[in-house]
Amino acid sequence: SLRPGGLYHAKDVYEVGGVPVLLKEMLKGGYLHGECLTVNGSTLADSLADAPDPDGQVFLPREEAFSETGGVVVLKGNLCPDGALLKVAGLKSLVHEGPALVFENEEDCMAVIRDRSYAEGSVIVIRNEGPKGGPGMREMLGVTAIIYGQGMGEKVALLTDGRFSGATRGMCIGYASPEAASGGPIGLIQTGDIIRVDGGERTIDVKISDEEMNERRKNWTPPDASKLAGALQKYAATVGPANLGAVTHAGNVQWEVEEPFDSGNLS
Repeated sequence: SLRPGGLYHAKDVYEVGGVPVLLKEMLKGGYLHGECLTVNGSTLADSLADAPDPDGQVFLPREEAFSETGGVVVLKGNLCPDGALLKVAGLKSLVHEGPALVFENEEDCMAVIRDRSYAEGSVIVIRNEGPKGGPGMREMLGVTAIIYGQGMGEKVALLTDGRFSGATRGMCIGYASPEAASGGPIGLIQTGDIIRVDGGERTIDVKISDEEMNERRKNWTPPDASKLAGALQKYAATVGPANLGAVTHAGNVQWEVEEPFDSGNLS
């Protein structure tokens, strides 16, 4: 139960046992792989064996969870076929529909937001900020902070293939996949297109036909990567999509452990 959606602060979490309390409870519920090795050479289950149980206030037992989904939901639709993330905790409304206001990067968006040259009801779209397009998937918190400072936080939505932190407030959808630099639909939408977000139904769609989307895709060209060099060029060339972890390897690494994990050993 943490602010802004709950009663307590990070300091309170620390005082009742910290993150290990949460991890142990998740492990008991079967949400984590206890046999995975940690940086100390022990399995996750062994590392959490002595962690405290939930105190009943800051942490609740999993049987008394506030909801089944938690504070973040995955949205899917014709705008984000591989998913996007929306923090629903603290939202006053789970639905937003409005015209897109499209920007090719964060800097262009910041200039318009500072000038207040945007309208209530808009869906502000910042693209080419994903793992490949950034490259590196920058955090878009600066834009949301200015919007809230202008009193527009509950009046517009923000969509990006970049990322957000846990401090984000309002209708902010990030990690849109596939990203614009990979030819995702977020790279095909235009200013004025109507976008509908429904956190309750877990959907995000742009109201254009499949035929129109395909026609735009024919005219799409990837971003110019000629200015990249060195580590950034290598990263952009090898990084995978956000929905698969934005990693630069195939993701098929296998770590061996000496004994199989038995969740029944957890108290």
